Amino acid sequence: MPDFTPADYQAMLLSAKVAFTATLLSLPLGFAVAWLLVFSRVPGKALIDGIVNLPLVLPPVVVGYLLLLAMGSQGWLGGVLDAWGVRVIFTWKAAVLASMVVGFPLLVRAIRLGMESIDTHLIQASRTLGAPWYDTLFTVILPLSTRALIAGATLMFARSLGEFGATIIVAGNIPGVTQTIPLAIFDYTNTPGGDRMALALCLVSIALALAVLLFNEGLVKRRERGVRS
Repeated sequence: MPDFTPADYQAMLLSAKVAFTATLLSLPLGFAVAWLLVFSRVPGKALIDGIVNLPLVLPPVVVGYLLLLAMGSQGWLGGVLDAWGVRVIFTWKAAVLASMVVGFPLLVRAIRLGMESIDTHLIQASRTLGAPWYDTLFTVILPLSTRALIAGATLMFARSLGEFGATIIVAGNIPGVTQTIPLAIFDYTNTPGGDRMALALCLVSIALALAVLLFNEGLVKRRERGVRS
């Protein structure tokens, strides 16, 4: 059994807290953006799609630096937050923000794939019967997108657990405050004799990711059994 320090346990808890918060906050917005891309007729869908997927092709360090520019005290958003007495940079909230930006494309893509697989005849039937758009959304689209929502949330949670580049730029690497598992592993790999603890934290990270995947599989099977019954 590895001899984890209190800082290591804090890094584990913070990683889970950041990943859970980022996923929870992103789910409604991810669902709305996916719905917009699949079912709406707004102009400029290609541009919206490109902006949503941009963090997938940008280096995470670039994403973190852009967030730092926007959220810093001299940034356009940071100045507004400072006026309200809200500080984000170099706090765990910044780690949540970095995870949200980096993981958001995966969430939207998964939900979008699920929405695109919905039989359009069901939506047309709902509209033909006079259901308003929000009724169709909550009685047809949302229930039939549940599996995609679970898959997207799982992908985003796992991505948030492993986020490193953007987090270290915008949240820093402060033990007990903003240090997540990847940052703690980074510290150990730069410490003489720290290889054993770095490997132990890698195993913890793998165990957490595997637990999330098993939880996802359990939820999907439970829902499928519920639909059949």
